[in-house]
Amino acid sequence: DYFGYSVAISGTTAIVGAFGDDDNASESGSAYLFDTITGTQIAKLLPSDGAESDHFGISVAISGTTAIVGAPWDDDNGIHSGSAYLFDTTTGNEIAKLLPSNGGAGHRFGHSVAISGTTAIVGAFKDDDNGENSGSAYLFDTITGTQIAKLLPSDGAESDHFGISVAISGTTAIVGAPWDDDNGIHSGSAYLFDTTTGNEIAKLLPSNGGAEHHFGRSVAISGTDYIVGSNQEETLGILSNPEFGAAYHFSASASGGPSSPGVPFCSGDGSGTPCPCGNSGAGGEGCANDTGSGAVLSASGSTSIGDDDLVLFSTGLTPGPGLYFQGNNAINGGNGNPFGDGLRCAGNQVVRLEVQFSSGGVSQTTISIATAGGVSIGDTKRYQLWYRDAGVSPCNSLFNLSNGYEITWTL
Repeated sequence: DYFGYSVAISGTTAIVGAFGDDDNASESGSAYLFDTITGTQIAKLLPSDGAESDHFGISVAISGTTAIVGAPWDDDNGIHSGSAYLFDTTTGNEIAKLLPSNGGAGHRFGHSVAISGTTAIVGAFKDDDNGENSGSAYLFDTITGTQIAKLLPSDGAESDHFGISVAISGTTAIVGAPWDDDNGIHSGSAYLFDTTTGNEIAKLLPSNGGAEHHFGRSVAISGTDYIVGSNQEETLGILSNPEFGAAYHFSASASGGPSSPGVPFCSGDGSGTPCPCGNSGAGGEGCANDTGSGAVLSASGSTSIGDDDLVLFSTGLTPGPGLYFQGNNAINGGNGNPFGDGLRCAGNQVVRLEVQFSSGGVSQTTISIATAGGVSIGDTKRYQLWYRDAGVSPCNSLFNLSNGYEITWTL
């Protein structure tokens, strides 16, 4: 059955793929949910229209109470065109089947999947938009099941296999292209994308890439940290084992980074102050809300007071109002203090910036942040979003907060 070929975890729920399971015919595939506290099986997931050789379960991911499972040999858009399915992890029920707007035979949509909050990404590494097997990836809204964007690299080419690996955290996605040729044939690369716009942010290349290293064969992301696997690199020069492999760590926060004008801090993942009632979020998120995940605050634009083009945006929200605010200090050394269902991270001479309403998922500021905040050149300010969580509020306070976000303003 190949149970264990793919695995993922969020909170106290784990998902395990078994793409060779035969419940819906030979190698139709399945996936299983487990309680990580007790180790007991919660549910077995099967697609409503599973069929022979779909390989459902070859890829799995989970965020909060939503799981996604890939079936890259499904035939809805032609033989081995592929599909992916969303499931509610509390009930085990199928929520939606995801199909790309322009899928085709052999694209293998669903070979890789990832999810963060209400956004999912699905890779189709044999898509042909930039040449045969150049590859693509797609963003979906997990609430509606609708496609948000199709991601293509700015310099994609034949046989790059862009989309063979995908990952997502907050509003940033990373996609591997392990057969890209920038550092020699099949040396590989990876790309960062803004999931709110679908725009490419940066291309990642290793410091010592080489032919056939396959940099980008695996990728992962947490906040502004990215890790990329290079599984055939001859790192140690061991002649008896030339494909020893390596991994590379990139950090936007350490370098001023390609993806972000500031630095996130005060995560609700338990690395600092624990969330109020054990409602931990994942890395880079605030404390978990009634979606099962935490809200993520980030920014785009520049730190220039003259340009005043900084935009604060949040994902993973529940429906209702939210207040963006600015403070001088990072509370409790940047670890925050419990407040409602979340952690208060920004304080001292607080400035209320803007109220924004979210229908669930995303909100962003529309005002001039530097002007509204009254900042000066060289000021370091901390930002956060307070928001209503009037559904099944984990700690019953009916409000929560995002992670914190730090900006140092420049000329």
